[in-house]
Amino acid sequence: MSMFFTVAAFFLIVIVIFQIAKATEYVSVLKGEEQSFKQSNKVNGVLMIVFLILGLIGVYWCNKLLYPRMTFREGSASIEGEQVDKLFWITLILTGIVFFATQILLFWFAFRYQYKENRKAFYFPHNNTMEIIWTSVPTIVLLIMIVYGLRSWFLFTGDAPKGAMQIEVTGHQFGWEFRYPGEDGVFGKKYFKDIDPANSNTLGLIWQDNAALKQKADPATFDDIIISGTMYLVKNKPVELLINSQDVIHDVGLPQFRMKMDAVPGTPTRLWFTPKYTTEEMRKITGNPHYTYELACDQLCGNGHYSMRAVIEVVTQQEYDVIMAKQKPAYFRAFPDKDPSNQQPAAATDSTAAPGAATALRAAHDTAALALR
Repeated sequence: MSMFFTVAAFFLIVIVIFQIAKATEYVSVLKGEEQSFKQSNKVNGVLMIVFLILGLIGVYWCNKLLYPRMTFREGSASIEGEQVDKLFWITLILTGIVFFATQILLFWFAFRYQYKENRKAFYFPHNNTMEIIWTSVPTIVLLIMIVYGLRSWFLFTGDAPKGAMQIEVTGHQFGWEFRYPGEDGVFGKKYFKDIDPANSNTLGLIWQDNAALKQKADPATFDDIIISGTMYLVKNKPVELLINSQDVIHDVGLPQFRMKMDAVPGTPTRLWFTPKYTTEEMRKITGNPHYTYELACDQLCGNGHYSMRAVIEVVTQQEYDVIMAKQKPAYFRAFPDKDPSNQQPAAATDSTAAPGAATALRAAHDTAALALR
C-alpha cells in the first residue's frame, strides 16, 4: 500500500510541475516575450540559491540518517583493513572539498551572474598556466592515491605471514563451503570429476583410487574438515583465504574486514588479513547483541544471489580449538563405517588407557589408505 501512495505522489508532482510550466507559457504570452524572459530569469536565479541550500541540507540529512547504519562507523575489524579506511578517508576528504567547492560555485555563479541588460559577457578563450595547474595537480594527487592503493592491494594478496592459518573458500550457486586442513596441516588434493554431493564429496576430494582417471587416493584428504555456512577465525591470528568457484564468478565480500576478492572458476585467488576483535567483543563495541560478521557474494551470480551469505565467527584460540575438536572430517561423513567413534571398542583386558582421538584418527587414516590402494 505504501508503494502505491509513493507512486501516486510521484505522478501528482509531475502533473503539478507540468501545469506550472503551462501556466508560465500563458503568462509569457499575456505579458510579452521580453518581460516574461526577465521575470523568469530572476525566478531561476533565486531557485538556484534555493536548490543549493536544499541540496546541502539533503547531504547533511542523508549523512546523519545513514552513517550510523554503515560498517564504516565501527572501524575496520582487521588490522590490514585499517589501510583501506585510511585511503577511504583521504579520498572522501579530497573529493568532498572538490564537490562542495564546485557545487557551491556553480549555483552561486548562476545566481550572481544571471543575465542583465547592462552586463557584457567576458570572453575567456585560453590560459596555459591555468590548464597546466588543473591538469597536473589532479594527476599528481591521483597517482599518489593509486600508488598507496596498490601497495595495500599487493600486501593483502601477497604472501601471508608464517604461521598464518589457511582456509579454502569455495563458492557455488548459492552457498559457501570452508575447508580446513586437519591434524596434518595439509590440504588434500581434489579433482573436479570427483565432485559428488550425493555421496558427501562436495569439493571433489580424492578419497579413492580411480583407474580410469589414473589417480590414487590422497591420504592427506582423510582429515580435512569441511564446514558449510560458517567460517571460524581466530582473533589476532593472520588467516589466508584460498578462494575457488565451482560454477560461475562469485566474489568473497568481507565488508567488516574491508576485504573482497573474486572467486573465479578454474583460477584460484587468495587474500589474507588479521581479525582484530572477536564476535563477542564487536557486539559490545557496537552495542548490538545480535551483531555478526558476514561473508557476502559481491558479484551477481544468478537468481539466488541474494541468499549467498555466510556467517563469520571470530573467536579466541582456545575457543577455536574446542570448535575444531568437535568437527568431524568430511571423510568420516562420507564413510561412517571408517569413523573410529562408530567402532565398537574392544574389551579392556588390563589397565592400559584407550588411545586418544588423534591416535585413533591416524590409525583410521592408515587403515583407509591401505584399503584404498
